[in-house]
Amino acid sequence: MPSPWFKFLPQWLVVASLSLLLYPTSSIGASFKPPEIDREFRAAWVATVYNIDWPSKAGLKKEKQQEELIKLLDTAKSIGLNAIILQVRPAADALYQSNFEPWSPYLSGKMGLDPGYDPLAFAVEESHKRGLELHAWFNPFRAQTNYKNQVSKTHISNTRKDWIKRYGDYLWLDPGNPEVRDYTIRVMLDVVQRYDIDGVHIDDYFYPYPHPTNQKPHPFPDSDTFERFGRGDRDPWRRANVDGFIKKLHSHIKQAKPWVKFGVSPFGIWRPGIPKGTEAGLDAYGLLYADSRKWMRKGWVDYMMPQLYWSIDSKGQSFPKLLDWWISENKKKRHLWPGIATDRVSDQRPAYEMQKQISIIRSASKGAPGHSHWSADSLINNQKGVQKLLKRTVYRSPALVPPSSWMKGEKPGSPAIAITAEGIGYKIRIAPQSNVRFWILQTKHGKEWKLQILDGTIESARIGPTEVIAFSGLGLTGLQGRAVIYTVKE
Repeated sequence: MPSPWFKFLPQWLVVASLSLLLYPTSSIGASFKPPEIDREFRAAWVATVYNIDWPSKAGLKKEKQQEELIKLLDTAKSIGLNAIILQVRPAADALYQSNFEPWSPYLSGKMGLDPGYDPLAFAVEESHKRGLELHAWFNPFRAQTNYKNQVSKTHISNTRKDWIKRYGDYLWLDPGNPEVRDYTIRVMLDVVQRYDIDGVHIDDYFYPYPHPTNQKPHPFPDSDTFERFGRGDRDPWRRANVDGFIKKLHSHIKQAKPWVKFGVSPFGIWRPGIPKGTEAGLDAYGLLYADSRKWMRKGWVDYMMPQLYWSIDSKGQSFPKLLDWWISENKKKRHLWPGIATDRVSDQRPAYEMQKQISIIRSASKGAPGHSHWSADSLINNQKGVQKLLKRTVYRSPALVPPSSWMKGEKPGSPAIAITAEGIGYKIRIAPQSNVRFWILQTKHGKEWKLQILDGTIESARIGPTEVIAFSGLGLTGLQGRAVIYTVKE
């Protein structure tokens, strides 16, 4: 509800000092209209498993963990990113206060040990402060990366041994068991309902990748599950299990919070030989039972993020050829935002490869481009100069996340603001709006326009000297409302 002072102000009125006059643009023409802002999804995966990206190691004090995350977010914003994909469930554990699963050992060093704060709540708040979306990334069926790992008494491998399959070194939640699929969905919905996240993200682990400790290509030990729940041939049954999981998860997210995006990051090649000439040592359709093309065609995702980790000139896995194939299969026109392998930048794969790949994505995407870097560490730490190169080239201008037109959502109304002179600048007071994720503040000084993306929950902001102020809301589904625009005359 708006603060009491707004009761006494018409929406357009600006409070100012005696030496300052501000005019709504409706009275002076449209020549002061701010420039249109670019739209592009720019993200990085922040992997917590094995402490790949954050925290730097297990057992750090909460203050150090928070300091590291803030530095990561500050750097992400300064580079030009607008989203973070944070891994919050690496292996049936939690980097948040879970109602179902124990605290992750990648925080404290011991599973089940409270880190003294809620990392997901902290990450959401700090990301939104910086104009960054926060997508919660879940591994849906991996129970442990190694069966020898020490787990807590409350871990699923102890509380529901009947759901667990050992596969090579892994412990795996059996996707063929309907109770397992429903449980995993409940875990994710718990986060959707309790945290102000922008997206639910799952990776490419459905049925497990073939493990080197197994002699046969894919002897996943689910014969007993198939006897109880299966019918027909086992491979189509396994695929149907994953299909049903994806469809149901998408449906439940939309029922809970229609504006929360659901994204999947599958293996970058749907099947070997498709498109023609493509080579792959893995058949994700036949071994992981992931029919990702079907999910995109059915509209069960809001964004698909195939892991296109190959180089542009790769003969058997051509980046542009694979990208074109994925775009051609996007019949429902959902977001197609590939993952790119920034961590592979090296003397053999120079940083400009990432620049060129981003440019190719933009040219091919026709209006709503996007990409995500695997992973944050390589970009944040400027591996082989890649961060500085991208800032200097493809990230010179900031961008907003593209809107999702198929989602239920309305444009925010024109904001109610009051502006007062303060020192050499101005203070803007803002009446809250419930459907605003970010406030868009554009200011003009001379010929230059500047852009700030502000948290949608703030009630005030300060700016320096300016001649034009344009202020608008960005809705939960990415729709930008009409701006209120004022000119300043001393």
